[in-house]
Amino acid sequence: MSKRAAWIGLFLGCAAEAGAAQPQPITSLRAIHSLSNREAERQLPVAFDATVSLYDRPLMGLWVQDGGEAIYVITETDEELLPGDRVRVRGRTAAGYRPIVTSDDVVLLHTGAPPAPRPVTFAGMMRGERDCLRVTVRAMVRAADLNQNAHAPVTDLQLMMKEGDVEALVLGGSTNALDDLLDAEVEVTGVVRAQVDGKNELTGTALYVNSMRDVKVLRRARSEPGALPLTPIRDVLGGYLIHDLTRRIRVEGTITFYEPGGMVVLQNGASSLFIRVQTLESLRIGHLAQATGFPDGSRGYLALVHGSVRDTGVSVPIAPQPVALSSLDGSHAFDLVSAEGRLVTAVRQAQQDEYVLISDGHLFSAVFPHRAVQDERLIPRVPSIAPGSKVRVTGISSPLVGDLFTGANGFAILLRSPDDIVAIAPPPAINMRNLVVMVVLLLAGVTAACVWGWTLARKVSGQRKAIAQRNKSEANLERRRSRILEDISGTRPLNEILEEITALVSLHLDRTSCWCSLGTETQLGSVFEDAKNRNVISQEIPSRLGPPHGVLFVAIDPQNPEYDRAADVLTMGARVATLAIETRGMYSDLVHRSEFDQLTEMHNRFSFEKRLEAMVGEARDRSAMFGLIYIDLDEFKHVNDRYGHGIGDAYLQQAAKRMKGELRPGDLLARLGGDEFAALIHRVKSYSDVEEIAKRLERCFDEPFRLQKYVLHGSMSTGVAFYPEDGTSPDAILRSADAAMYVAKNQKKHSGVLAGRR
Repeated sequence: MSKRAAWIGLFLGCAAEAGAAQPQPITSLRAIHSLSNREAERQLPVAFDATVSLYDRPLMGLWVQDGGEAIYVITETDEELLPGDRVRVRGRTAAGYRPIVTSDDVVLLHTGAPPAPRPVTFAGMMRGERDCLRVTVRAMVRAADLNQNAHAPVTDLQLMMKEGDVEALVLGGSTNALDDLLDAEVEVTGVVRAQVDGKNELTGTALYVNSMRDVKVLRRARSEPGALPLTPIRDVLGGYLIHDLTRRIRVEGTITFYEPGGMVVLQNGASSLFIRVQTLESLRIGHLAQATGFPDGSRGYLALVHGSVRDTGVSVPIAPQPVALSSLDGSHAFDLVSAEGRLVTAVRQAQQDEYVLISDGHLFSAVFPHRAVQDERLIPRVPSIAPGSKVRVTGISSPLVGDLFTGANGFAILLRSPDDIVAIAPPPAINMRNLVVMVVLLLAGVTAACVWGWTLARKVSGQRKAIAQRNKSEANLERRRSRILEDISGTRPLNEILEEITALVSLHLDRTSCWCSLGTETQLGSVFEDAKNRNVISQEIPSRLGPPHGVLFVAIDPQNPEYDRAADVLTMGARVATLAIETRGMYSDLVHRSEFDQLTEMHNRFSFEKRLEAMVGEARDRSAMFGLIYIDLDEFKHVNDRYGHGIGDAYLQQAAKRMKGELRPGDLLARLGGDEFAALIHRVKSYSDVEEIAKRLERCFDEPFRLQKYVLHGSMSTGVAFYPEDGTSPDAILRSADAAMYVAKNQKKHSGVLAGRR
């Protein structure tokens, strides 16, 4: 064989091997749908022809159909695609509720007619039977709003179908025709889009509509909204009707978490389910259980409400899944996990024990709830672990604000028992606590050395009277030093402690002038009249993390016998001052974190409940009255879903600031969690006083919120309760306000005035 033939054979063999290594593209939608999500994650190549049913360019979303099958394609194509266009799509598979496609290559082949829409029921949409298909529905319009979505106008229609409510998002639109749609019976043609959580499980559905031309009015409303008769505010509940057709379902899994009277978590394989229960029966973690309840996905994750759980008594334990704290996201929601981190601090509260952990520079919480235990003596004591220790926590990965797309910081770990947190490594040798101990020991050593030197000098002098005076002075110094160390760990004001430190330094140096300066205006200590004629020695008060806290001064005569010791004594005083300032700062920060919400800087639920209980006691003793306003931001979940949680956090901050500005001095605004707030209104004479403040709070949302490049229109629902008419205990008045708020929110939904915010 010639060399040329050999080279040709080698080339053809390599080409054949390379061709065999590359999988052939999938050419039909049916074949793509037959893949599992695990297979789709392998990014298999696809190349198929299909017909466009909808294209939303700002959101890079393309829906196509072919042969009765439909699929969602993520693309940034520059083609101006319209329903009915025939396209050729090349790309790769990806995981979703069902497999989807990502593509950078979409080619327009020719134009044609859009796919014929298929009728669909609400139940069929909830089961995901028509996902991505072009469908038509008949419904009544409950709300119609024009919003902004990724720099493009979108008309948001809230539709009431026979079996339930669904949202329709129409590309484009104007405000001119929106009022005519309210309460009208319409036929809407659009594409079904599944709404899923972090585990790609179905939590809801919506219709995406190409234009207002696909919304046909079959029968207009009997009367215009502006022509409706006026209803007194106190009588609005007369129009409240709900007919819930949701069916009870039954599931099975292992109990991985149980909070009596609150919640149960079941896990079966890779699936976990949150169940809201009221039972106080004994359920064992690790036992197989069957649960019934009503499905709910309104908070962004799968759940059962009004649940009932039966423990079979069969042990089917679940092994916790090891994860990194920084990787906690929606894919681990309500799973039993195990993670490691460094302990920052531990706080024991009325309803829970909270451990703050740090991992990869981020803070996380591990919470052991004990709200169902009425007698505090029966609450299990969690282990005492030194800050800085490396710990392993085992528990349920729980979303903090009911949204599975918040990232790692949006999750906490719920501990089932005190045994779920274990120290696996001691704190590092060099930490704040050890440094404090070293400073105290050094201070004690310096003080002891000084006392010993003074005592020895007096003994050598032989002057008994001077020895007695020195002993008296030393005892006074020791008492002052001990009191300063006690005050640092107590509640005495910092300025008074610093005054004591300057006095201690002055006594050490024969009562010479000593003072400290904290900034340009704050000066503490004593400056005697003859200080100007003496040498001034200074020593910075060092900071462990940044610039010095201030400067400590002493004015001393060079002829003073204590002059040579002045620098050492001043250094000792500066170190004690550092200990006082930084210890008090750490204490103040912990107190603030326990009582205030870190995002909005408003009072948190713990602080609110403490203040509410105090106000009830004061009102009972003085026969006084006060009000409580329960606040829920309407459709806040849509802000996070459409603009991301950075915009959502900014919206919460601006909303809290506006609401705070509408309250009077002495009133309290608290964030109870997520998008729920509450306001305590003191010194009121009647129910109308509280209602007037509630109206001001609602009107403060009239102006739009300007957040970065977006303009959001928001609203709130409020519920008012009045002490003592609506309740004489903290729980009773809070429940009354909460119930009133839900009545107001549901009335908005059913009256068609609930404003969208996007």
